[in-house]
Amino acid sequence: MGVKYITDIGKIAEIPEQERKRLEEVLKHFSFRTNSYYLSLINWNDPEDPIRKIIIPDIRELDAWGDLDASNEAANYVAPGCQHKYPHTVVILVNEVCGGYCRFCFRKRIFHEDNDEFSRDISGALDYVRKVPRITNVLLTGGDPLVLSSKKLDKIIGAVREIDHVKIIRIGTKIPAFNPLRIIDDPRFPEVISRYSTKQKRLYFLVQFNHPREITDEALHAVDIILKAGAQIANQTPILRGINDDPEVLTELMRKLSHAGVPPYYFFQCRPTMGNRLFTVPITEAYSKLEEAKKAVSGLGKRAKYVMSHATGKIEIVGLTDKRIYLKYHRARNPRDESRFMVFARDDNAYWLEDLREIGQPVKDHTFPHLPQREI
Repeated sequence: MGVKYITDIGKIAEIPEQERKRLEEVLKHFSFRTNSYYLSLINWNDPEDPIRKIIIPDIRELDAWGDLDASNEAANYVAPGCQHKYPHTVVILVNEVCGGYCRFCFRKRIFHEDNDEFSRDISGALDYVRKVPRITNVLLTGGDPLVLSSKKLDKIIGAVREIDHVKIIRIGTKIPAFNPLRIIDDPRFPEVISRYSTKQKRLYFLVQFNHPREITDEALHAVDIILKAGAQIANQTPILRGINDDPEVLTELMRKLSHAGVPPYYFFQCRPTMGNRLFTVPITEAYSKLEEAKKAVSGLGKRAKYVMSHATGKIEIVGLTDKRIYLKYHRARNPRDESRFMVFARDDNAYWLEDLREIGQPVKDHTFPHLPQREI
């Protein structure tokens, strides 16, 4: 039998009926989707199971905290489904469905029926890219592009490849973790990858393994297919409370990924997106745990950057002392901020840039005044 997708939480017998009824209120606000393969990774006897936390709703998602668009992606749209935030890079949302909906997703708003950020017709996005020759890098995301058939992927990737000034095509996906059989059982998939990942212009897959238990034999098989087809792979994951906020877990994750040819790329600060409060870890705590984990891995793991995807740019957390925290713009929306180095007072209760204070400025109360405190 193949992998079955599930959008009705009532069909998951392992969740007690009383709990399923409580979660109905969560599902009125945040979408749910998983599949039989990913559910098989859960240890249902462990209420703190990390795989369960990734995919099964939690009543705490209803905490009035955060914003649906915490990084203000709405300000980046230049065409339907097309974001242009940094000079050389464009993001194209090619669909609005994932293999499963991570409970900590920063883009969960696009799964709402009334969301209009995604467009099935990406011709406007392609036209925009053609007209802007400084764009050399296109990220295909969504949703998850690999939910699409290989025939559709062929058409989309091929259309981008026809734009000569685009040198790098990146594909953001969690399918190797969520449903590796989608790759394993599709002989056309590696053919598409091989066609468009050339010696001069590689395809890059940015995969998302959040926890080492997702790295199964099937997942490694899927990764191997992508690598043998000629593409490059790197991993990115947020640091998540109760899932991977343990140095030993992070070490194991980095080791397994590096051994499999999937070097860690980014560790993200979990965005203050509505519903994400239970997953967030203060910046200083996350930094310290990641640095502890890096002590036990090779240079492939150590080269990963710990960053915050802020509205103003991608900000790297580069250092910490007893009194200071040091940040640097890794990418910036405003060219004047490129590579800008910043020094703030250390604050162990800060989760986001706005929670940090410059030296000599008043202490903040950490109620996230910069984000609308929306009642759900």
